Amino acid sequence: MNAKKKKSAQNGITFGMVSVTLMSMAIVLILTLIKIYLSNQIYYESKTVNKMHTEVSVLKAEKVMLEQSVEALKFKNRVEDTIFSIREE
Repeated sequence: MNAKKKKSAQNGITFGMVSVTLMSMAIVLILTLIKIYLSNQIYYESKTVNKMHTEVSVLKAEKVMLEQSVEALKFKNRVEDTIFSIREE
């Protein structure tokens, strides 16, 4: 009778151990996939920002060139007006 009451301890893998292991692996996989997704999104946004930054730099340089061109035209216009008015007199 005494032998029937005492159950022998199971040696091996139980269903609980398998389920905990699978859940742990699923959580790690989900977190890894989220990290990969976010890293990719950050990378592509960074590429977009860098492209826009380059375009802004080009536009600023073009603005400086245009301002210089406008100043040169203003100067030329003033000098030609002065020469034209001198010739009329």
